[in-house]
Amino acid sequence: MRNEGGIGNLDWSVVLIYLVLITLGWFNIFAATYDDSAARSIFDLTTNSGKQLLWIGTSLVLIAIILIVDFRIYESLAPILYIIFILMLMAVLVFGKETNGAKAWFELGAFRLQPAELTKFATALLLARFVSSSGVKFSDFKSQVKALAIMFGPVALIMLQPDLGSALIFFSFMLAVFREGFPPVYLLVGLSAAIIGVMTIILPIETIIIVVVAVGIVWVLLTSRSVKNILITLILVASSIGFSFGFGYAFDEVLPEYQRNRILVIFYPDSIDPQNAGFNLNQSKIAIGSGGLTGKGFLEGTQTKGGFVPEQSTDFIFSTLAEEHGWLGSLILITLFMLLLSRILAIAERQKSQFSRVYAYSIAGIIFFHFTINIAMTMGLFPVVGIPLPFFSYGGSSLWSFTIMLFVLLKVDMHRTQILTRN
Repeated sequence: MRNEGGIGNLDWSVVLIYLVLITLGWFNIFAATYDDSAARSIFDLTTNSGKQLLWIGTSLVLIAIILIVDFRIYESLAPILYIIFILMLMAVLVFGKETNGAKAWFELGAFRLQPAELTKFATALLLARFVSSSGVKFSDFKSQVKALAIMFGPVALIMLQPDLGSALIFFSFMLAVFREGFPPVYLLVGLSAAIIGVMTIILPIETIIIVVVAVGIVWVLLTSRSVKNILITLILVASSIGFSFGFGYAFDEVLPEYQRNRILVIFYPDSIDPQNAGFNLNQSKIAIGSGGLTGKGFLEGTQTKGGFVPEQSTDFIFSTLAEEHGWLGSLILITLFMLLLSRILAIAERQKSQFSRVYAYSIAGIIFFHFTINIAMTMGLFPVVGIPLPFFSYGGSSLWSFTIMLFVLLKVDMHRTQILTRN
Protein backbone atom coordinates (compact mmCIF):
# COMPACT_ATOMS: atom_id res chain seq x y z
CA MET A 1 0.00 0.00 0.00
CA ARG A 2 1.22 3.47 -0.85
CA ASN A 3 2.35 5.61 2.08
CA GLU A 4 1.52 2.78 4.52
CA GLY A 5 1.90 4.20 8.01
CA GLY A 6 3.27 7.48 6.62
CA ILE A 7 2.80 10.91 8.13
CA GLY A 8 -0.17 11.43 5.82
CA ASN A 9 -2.08 8.88 7.89
CA LEU A 10 -1.67 10.94 11.07
CA ASP A 11 -5.00 12.17 12.44
CA TRP A 12 -4.30 15.89 12.10
CA SER A 13 -7.59 16.91 13.71
CA VAL A 14 -6.39 15.40 17.00
CA VAL A 15 -2.99 17.06 16.59
CA LEU A 16 -4.68 20.43 16.06
CA ILE A 17 -6.87 20.05 19.16
CA TYR A 18 -3.78 19.03 21.16
CA LEU A 19 -1.86 22.12 20.03
CA VAL A 20 -4.80 24.41 20.80
CA LEU A 21 -5.23 22.92 24.29
CA ILE A 22 -1.57 23.18 25.31
CA THR A 23 -1.40 26.74 23.95
CA LEU A 24 -4.53 27.84 25.80
CA GLY A 25 -3.23 26.08 28.90
CA TRP A 26 0.09 27.94 28.64
CA PHE A 27 -1.63 31.36 28.45
CA ASN A 28 -3.91 30.50 31.37
CA ILE A 29 -0.95 29.33 33.49
CA PHE A 30 0.61 32.74 32.80
CA ALA A 31 -2.64 34.45 33.81
CA ALA A 32 -2.94 32.36 36.99
CA THR A 33 0.46 33.53 38.27
CA TYR A 34 0.54 37.04 36.78
CA ASP A 35 1.38 39.87 39.18
CA ASP A 36 0.93 43.54 38.18
CA SER A 37 3.48 44.70 40.74
CA ALA A 38 6.22 42.48 39.31
CA ALA A 39 5.09 41.83 35.76
CA ARG A 40 7.24 39.25 33.99
CA SER A 41 7.30 37.91 30.48
CA ILE A 42 5.36 34.77 29.64
CA PHE A 43 8.73 33.37 28.52
CA ASP A 44 10.45 34.01 31.88
CA LEU A 45 11.88 30.63 32.92
CA THR A 46 11.60 31.51 36.61
CA THR A 47 7.80 31.57 36.33
CA ASN A 48 5.37 28.69 35.92
CA SER A 49 4.53 29.79 32.39
CA GLY A 50 8.21 29.79 31.41
CA LYS A 51 8.73 26.36 32.95
CA GLN A 52 5.60 25.09 31.20
CA LEU A 53 7.05 26.30 27.90
CA LEU A 54 10.04 24.04 28.56
CA TRP A 55 7.68 21.12 29.24
CA ILE A 56 5.86 21.89 26.00
CA GLY A 57 9.15 21.94 24.12
CA THR A 58 10.25 18.60 25.55
CA SER A 59 6.80 17.19 24.79
CA LEU A 60 7.26 18.08 21.13
CA VAL A 61 10.56 16.19 21.20
CA LEU A 62 8.77 13.19 22.70
CA ILE A 63 6.19 13.38 19.92
CA ALA A 64 8.93 13.27 17.29
CA ILE A 65 10.50 10.22 18.94
CA ILE A 66 7.13 8.44 19.21
CA LEU A 67 6.38 9.02 15.53
CA ILE A 68 9.81 7.75 14.48
CA VAL A 69 9.91 4.56 16.58
CA ASP A 70 8.42 1.35 15.17
CA PHE A 71 4.79 1.13 16.33
CA ARG A 72 5.13 -2.55 17.32
CA ILE A 73 7.52 -1.72 20.15
CA TYR A 74 4.76 -0.38 22.38
CA GLU A 75 2.98 -3.71 22.57
CA SER A 76 6.27 -5.56 23.03
CA LEU A 77 7.48 -3.33 25.87
CA ALA A 78 4.17 -3.26 27.75
CA PRO A 79 5.12 -5.79 30.51
CA ILE A 80 8.56 -4.21 31.03
CA LEU A 81 7.14 -0.68 31.30
CA TYR A 82 4.45 -1.87 33.71
CA ILE A 83 7.03 -3.50 36.00
CA ILE A 84 9.31 -0.44 35.83
CA PHE A 85 6.56 1.93 36.93
CA ILE A 86 5.32 -0.44 39.64
CA LEU A 87 8.89 -0.39 41.02
CA MET A 88 8.91 3.40 40.77
CA LEU A 89 5.65 3.56 42.75
CA MET A 90 7.37 1.51 45.44
CA ALA A 91 10.50 3.65 45.33
CA VAL A 92 8.62 6.94 45.66
CA LEU A 93 7.23 5.76 49.00
CA VAL A 94 10.82 5.65 50.29
CA PHE A 95 12.67 8.31 48.32
CA GLY A 96 9.87 10.63 47.25
CA LYS A 97 9.27 14.16 48.45
CA GLU A 98 6.14 14.76 50.48
CA THR A 99 3.89 17.50 49.07
CA ASN A 100 0.46 18.42 50.46
CA GLY A 101 0.44 15.32 52.63
CA ALA A 102 1.27 12.88 49.80
CA LYS A 103 4.60 11.24 49.05
CA ALA A 104 4.03 11.02 45.31
CA TRP A 105 6.94 12.86 43.68
CA PHE A 106 10.58 12.33 42.89
CA GLU A 107 12.41 15.65 43.10
CA LEU A 108 15.82 16.36 41.59
CA GLY A 109 16.42 20.08 41.88
CA ALA A 110 13.79 21.88 39.81
CA PHE A 111 12.79 18.62 38.11
CA ARG A 112 9.83 16.71 39.56
CA LEU A 113 8.36 13.43 38.35
CA GLN A 114 5.13 11.78 39.49
CA PRO A 115 5.31 8.04 38.69
CA ALA A 116 1.53 7.59 39.01
CA GLU A 117 0.99 9.72 35.89
CA LEU A 118 3.12 7.52 33.64
CA THR A 119 1.86 4.33 35.31
CA LYS A 120 -1.51 5.00 33.64
CA PHE A 121 0.21 4.76 30.25
CA ALA A 122 1.96 1.51 31.15
CA THR A 123 -1.29 0.04 32.51
CA ALA A 124 -3.15 0.96 29.31
CA LEU A 125 -0.51 -0.82 27.22
CA LEU A 126 -0.43 -3.97 29.36
CA LEU A 127 -4.21 -4.18 29.59
CA ALA A 128 -4.47 -3.89 25.80
CA ARG A 129 -1.82 -6.56 25.33
CA PHE A 130 -3.52 -8.92 27.79
CA VAL A 131 -7.04 -8.49 26.37
CA SER A 132 -5.79 -8.99 22.80
CA SER A 133 -3.74 -12.08 23.63
CA SER A 134 -5.07 -15.44 22.45
CA GLY A 135 -7.26 -17.39 24.83
CA VAL A 136 -8.55 -14.40 26.81
CA LYS A 137 -12.33 -14.52 27.12
CA PHE A 138 -14.20 -12.41 29.65
CA SER A 139 -16.76 -15.14 30.10
CA ASP A 140 -13.93 -16.86 31.98
CA PHE A 141 -13.62 -15.77 35.63
CA LYS A 142 -9.85 -16.29 35.55
CA SER A 143 -9.48 -13.78 32.72
CA GLN A 144 -11.68 -11.33 34.63
CA VAL A 145 -9.46 -11.56 37.70
CA LYS A 146 -6.27 -11.08 35.68
CA ALA A 147 -7.69 -8.00 33.95
CA LEU A 148 -8.75 -6.53 37.31
CA ALA A 149 -5.29 -7.24 38.74
CA ILE A 150 -3.63 -5.34 35.87
CA MET A 151 -6.00 -2.39 36.20
CA PHE A 152 -5.97 -2.04 39.97
CA GLY A 153 -2.56 -3.44 40.90
CA PRO A 154 -1.01 0.06 41.03
CA VAL A 155 -3.91 1.48 43.07
CA ALA A 156 -2.78 -0.10 46.35
CA LEU A 157 0.66 1.51 46.02
CA ILE A 158 -0.80 4.87 45.00
CA MET A 159 -3.12 4.85 48.02
CA LEU A 160 -0.11 4.31 50.28
CA GLN A 161 1.24 7.71 49.18
CA PRO A 162 -1.73 8.56 49.63
CA ASP A 163 -3.06 10.02 46.35
CA LEU A 164 -6.80 9.45 46.12
CA GLY A 165 -7.17 11.39 42.87
CA SER A 166 -4.65 9.34 40.89
CA ALA A 167 -6.09 6.12 42.33
CA LEU A 168 -9.61 7.02 41.14
CA ILE A 169 -8.40 7.45 37.56
CA PHE A 170 -7.63 3.73 37.29
CA PHE A 171 -11.36 3.02 37.34
CA SER A 172 -11.46 4.58 33.87
CA PHE A 173 -9.98 1.36 32.45
CA MET A 174 -13.33 -0.30 33.03
CA LEU A 175 -14.58 1.52 29.93
CA ALA A 176 -12.11 -0.40 27.79
CA VAL A 177 -12.91 -3.85 29.19
CA PHE A 178 -16.68 -3.31 29.09
CA ARG A 179 -16.28 -2.54 25.39
CA GLU A 180 -14.62 -5.95 25.01
CA GLY A 181 -17.38 -7.89 26.77
CA PHE A 182 -16.52 -7.63 30.48
CA PRO A 183 -19.58 -8.77 32.49
CA PRO A 184 -21.87 -5.80 33.26
CA VAL A 185 -22.46 -7.17 36.75
CA TYR A 186 -19.18 -5.47 37.75
CA LEU A 187 -20.67 -2.13 36.75
CA LEU A 188 -23.70 -2.85 38.93
CA VAL A 189 -21.45 -3.81 41.83
CA GLY A 190 -19.37 -0.66 41.37
CA LEU A 191 -22.40 1.63 41.29
CA SER A 192 -23.88 -0.11 44.33
CA ALA A 193 -20.61 0.29 46.23
CA ALA A 194 -20.49 3.99 45.32
CA ILE A 195 -24.07 4.53 46.49
CA ILE A 196 -23.47 2.69 49.76
CA GLY A 197 -20.23 4.63 50.25
CA VAL A 198 -22.03 7.97 49.91
CA MET A 199 -24.81 6.75 52.22
CA THR A 200 -22.18 5.77 54.78
CA ILE A 201 -20.79 9.30 54.76
CA ILE A 202 -24.11 11.11 55.14
CA LEU A 203 -26.32 8.65 57.08
CA PRO A 204 -26.09 6.81 60.42
CA ILE A 205 -25.19 3.12 60.06
CA GLU A 206 -28.55 2.16 61.57
CA THR A 207 -30.39 3.94 58.76
CA ILE A 208 -28.24 2.20 56.15
CA ILE A 209 -29.01 -1.22 57.64
CA ILE A 210 -32.75 -0.47 57.55
CA VAL A 211 -32.57 0.73 53.93
CA VAL A 212 -30.51 -2.24 52.72
CA VAL A 213 -32.73 -4.79 54.48
CA ALA A 214 -35.87 -3.08 53.13
CA VAL A 215 -34.51 -3.16 49.58
CA GLY A 216 -33.70 -6.85 50.01
CA ILE A 217 -37.22 -7.66 51.21
CA VAL A 218 -38.84 -5.69 48.36
CA TRP A 219 -36.57 -7.46 45.85
CA VAL A 220 -37.64 -10.90 47.08
CA LEU A 221 -41.32 -9.95 47.10
CA LEU A 222 -41.18 -8.58 43.55
CA THR A 223 -39.12 -11.43 42.09
CA SER A 224 -38.85 -15.11 42.89
CA ARG A 225 -39.37 -16.39 46.42
CA SER A 226 -37.33 -19.48 45.75
CA VAL A 227 -34.78 -20.64 48.30
CA LYS A 228 -31.93 -19.83 45.89
CA ASN A 229 -33.11 -16.25 45.33
CA ILE A 230 -33.64 -15.69 49.06
CA LEU A 231 -30.13 -16.99 49.86
CA ILE A 232 -28.53 -14.80 47.18
CA THR A 233 -30.44 -11.78 48.48
CA LEU A 234 -29.35 -12.50 52.06
CA ILE A 235 -25.71 -12.73 50.93
CA LEU A 236 -25.99 -9.43 49.05
CA VAL A 237 -27.66 -7.71 52.00
CA ALA A 238 -25.00 -8.99 54.41
CA SER A 239 -22.22 -8.01 52.00
CA SER A 240 -23.66 -4.50 51.61
CA ILE A 241 -23.88 -3.99 55.35
CA GLY A 242 -20.37 -5.37 55.80
CA PHE A 243 -19.07 -3.06 53.07
CA SER A 244 -20.70 -0.09 54.79
CA PHE A 245 -18.94 -0.92 58.08
CA GLY A 246 -15.62 -1.42 56.31
CA PHE A 247 -15.97 1.77 54.24
CA GLY A 248 -16.90 3.75 57.33
CA TYR A 249 -13.84 2.48 59.21
CA ALA A 250 -11.52 3.25 56.28
CA PHE A 251 -13.03 6.71 55.86
CA ASP A 252 -12.72 7.61 59.56
CA GLU A 253 -9.49 5.83 60.51
CA VAL A 254 -7.40 5.29 57.36
CA LEU A 255 -8.06 8.28 55.10
CA PRO A 256 -5.97 11.33 56.12
CA GLU A 257 -7.96 14.10 57.76
CA TYR A 258 -7.35 16.65 55.00
CA GLN A 259 -8.70 14.24 52.36
CA ARG A 260 -11.63 13.30 54.58
CA ASN A 261 -12.52 16.97 55.01
CA ARG A 262 -12.30 17.56 51.25
CA ILE A 263 -15.04 14.97 50.83
CA LEU A 264 -17.15 16.13 53.76
CA VAL A 265 -17.17 19.74 52.54
CA ILE A 266 -19.19 18.60 49.49
CA PHE A 267 -21.98 17.26 51.70
CA TYR A 268 -21.65 19.68 54.64
CA PRO A 269 -20.32 22.97 53.23
CA ASP A 270 -21.40 24.95 56.31
CA SER A 271 -19.99 22.51 58.85
CA ILE A 272 -16.39 22.42 57.59
CA ASP A 273 -14.06 25.32 58.37
CA PRO A 274 -14.20 27.53 55.23
CA GLN A 275 -10.68 28.78 55.93
CA ASN A 276 -9.25 25.27 55.76
CA ALA A 277 -10.82 22.35 53.86
CA GLY A 278 -13.39 24.50 52.09
CA PHE A 279 -11.18 27.48 51.28
CA ASN A 280 -9.92 26.35 47.85
CA LEU A 281 -13.38 25.31 46.77
CA ASN A 282 -15.11 28.49 47.97
CA GLN A 283 -12.57 30.75 46.27
CA SER A 284 -12.76 28.70 43.07
CA LYS A 285 -16.56 28.96 42.98
CA ILE A 286 -16.35 32.72 43.54
CA ALA A 287 -13.86 33.07 40.66
CA ILE A 288 -15.97 30.94 38.29
CA GLY A 289 -19.20 32.73 39.19
CA SER A 290 -17.68 36.20 38.80
CA GLY A 291 -16.74 35.50 35.17
CA GLY A 292 -20.29 35.89 33.94
CA LEU A 293 -21.03 35.39 30.26
CA THR A 294 -17.87 36.72 28.62
CA GLY A 295 -15.45 37.05 31.54
CA LYS A 296 -13.39 39.96 32.88
CA GLY A 297 -10.72 39.77 30.21
CA PHE A 298 -7.22 38.29 29.93
CA LEU A 299 -5.13 39.16 33.03
CA GLU A 300 -8.11 41.05 34.50
CA GLY A 301 -9.49 38.41 36.88
CA THR A 302 -9.60 39.91 40.37
CA GLN A 303 -9.72 36.58 42.18
CA THR A 304 -6.89 35.29 40.00
CA LYS A 305 -4.70 38.38 40.22
CA GLY A 306 -5.28 38.60 43.95
CA GLY A 307 -4.03 35.04 44.46
CA PHE A 308 -7.19 34.06 46.33
CA VAL A 309 -7.46 30.63 44.69
CA PRO A 310 -4.64 28.29 45.82
CA GLU A 311 -3.13 25.87 43.28
CA GLN A 312 -4.71 27.94 40.53
CA SER A 313 -2.19 27.03 37.84
CA THR A 314 -2.58 23.29 38.55
CA ASP A 315 -5.71 21.71 40.03
CA PHE A 316 -7.85 24.89 39.80
CA ILE A 317 -6.73 26.17 36.39
CA PHE A 318 -10.33 26.01 35.14
CA SER A 319 -11.31 28.79 37.55
CA THR A 320 -8.77 31.09 35.85
CA LEU A 321 -10.31 30.44 32.45
CA ALA A 322 -13.87 30.84 33.75
CA GLU A 323 -13.17 34.11 35.55
CA GLU A 324 -11.27 35.78 32.69
CA HIS A 325 -13.20 34.34 29.73
CA GLY A 326 -16.56 33.54 31.30
CA TRP A 327 -19.19 31.05 30.26
CA LEU A 328 -18.26 31.37 26.57
CA GLY A 329 -14.60 30.60 27.22
CA SER A 330 -15.57 27.63 29.40
CA LEU A 331 -17.90 26.36 26.67
CA ILE A 332 -15.10 26.55 24.10
CA LEU A 333 -12.77 24.56 26.34
CA ILE A 334 -15.39 21.91 27.10
CA THR A 335 -16.21 21.69 23.38
CA LEU A 336 -12.53 21.12 22.57
CA PHE A 337 -12.37 18.23 25.04
CA MET A 338 -15.58 16.72 23.72
CA LEU A 339 -14.24 16.93 20.16
CA LEU A 340 -11.01 15.29 21.28
CA LEU A 341 -12.85 12.47 23.02
CA SER A 342 -15.15 11.91 20.05
CA ARG A 343 -12.14 11.67 17.73
CA ILE A 344 -10.40 9.18 20.04
CA LEU A 345 -13.52 7.00 20.13
CA ALA A 346 -13.77 7.20 16.34
CA ILE A 347 -10.13 6.15 16.12
CA ALA A 348 -10.84 3.28 18.51
CA GLU A 349 -13.72 1.95 16.45
CA ARG A 350 -11.80 2.00 13.15
CA GLN A 351 -8.96 -0.16 14.49
CA LYS A 352 -8.50 -3.63 13.02
CA SER A 353 -6.36 -4.74 15.95
CA GLN A 354 -7.94 -5.49 19.32
CA PHE A 355 -4.77 -4.24 21.03
CA SER A 356 -5.17 -0.83 19.38
CA ARG A 357 -8.88 -0.66 20.17
CA VAL A 358 -8.47 -1.50 23.86
CA TYR A 359 -5.60 0.97 24.17
CA ALA A 360 -7.66 3.71 22.49
CA TYR A 361 -10.62 3.15 24.82
CA SER A 362 -8.25 3.23 27.79
CA ILE A 363 -6.89 6.62 26.74
CA ALA A 364 -10.41 7.93 26.14
CA GLY A 365 -11.40 6.80 29.64
CA ILE A 366 -8.36 8.38 31.29
CA ILE A 367 -8.84 11.75 29.58
CA PHE A 368 -12.60 11.71 30.25
CA PHE A 369 -12.13 10.98 33.97
CA HIS A 370 -9.45 13.67 34.35
CA PHE A 371 -11.46 16.27 32.43
CA THR A 372 -14.76 15.55 34.17
CA ILE A 373 -13.46 15.24 37.72
CA ASN A 374 -11.15 18.27 37.48
CA ILE A 375 -13.87 20.63 36.26
CA ALA A 376 -16.46 19.14 38.64
CA MET A 377 -14.22 19.60 41.68
CA THR A 378 -13.55 23.28 40.85
CA MET A 379 -17.32 23.85 40.93
CA GLY A 380 -18.04 21.86 44.09
CA LEU A 381 -19.68 18.96 42.29
CA PHE A 382 -16.94 16.49 43.26
CA PRO A 383 -14.48 16.33 46.18
CA VAL A 384 -11.15 18.10 45.67
CA VAL A 385 -8.91 15.13 44.93
CA GLY A 386 -6.05 16.95 43.23
CA ILE A 387 -5.94 15.79 39.62
CA PRO A 388 -4.85 18.02 36.71
CA LEU A 389 -6.82 19.14 33.68
CA PRO A 390 -5.25 17.27 30.72
CA PHE A 391 -2.91 19.33 28.48
CA PHE A 392 -3.98 22.45 30.38
CA SER A 393 -2.72 22.37 33.97
CA TYR A 394 0.83 23.31 34.90
CA GLY A 395 3.16 20.34 35.37
CA GLY A 396 5.69 18.33 33.43
CA SER A 397 4.65 14.85 34.56
CA SER A 398 1.05 15.45 33.57
CA LEU A 399 1.85 16.99 30.17
CA TRP A 400 4.41 14.31 29.34
CA SER A 401 2.05 11.54 30.37
CA PHE A 402 -0.92 12.77 28.32
CA THR A 403 1.30 13.62 25.35
CA ILE A 404 2.85 10.15 25.32
CA MET A 405 -0.51 8.40 25.71
CA LEU A 406 -2.16 10.42 22.96
CA PHE A 407 0.61 10.24 20.38
CA VAL A 408 1.31 6.55 20.90
CA LEU A 409 -2.36 6.11 20.01
CA LEU A 410 -1.92 8.25 16.89
CA LYS A 411 1.22 6.33 15.94
CA VAL A 412 -0.57 2.99 16.23
CA ASP A 413 -3.54 4.40 14.31
CA MET A 414 -1.22 5.45 11.45
CA HIS A 415 -0.54 1.75 10.87
CA ARG A 416 -4.07 0.42 11.25
CA THR A 417 -4.17 -1.02 7.69
CA GLN A 418 -0.71 -2.52 8.16
CA ILE A 419 -1.88 -4.25 11.32
CA LEU A 420 -4.81 -5.67 9.34
CA THR A 421 -2.39 -7.09 6.76
CA ARG A 422 -0.13 -8.52 9.44
CA ASN A 423 -2.98 -10.26 11.27
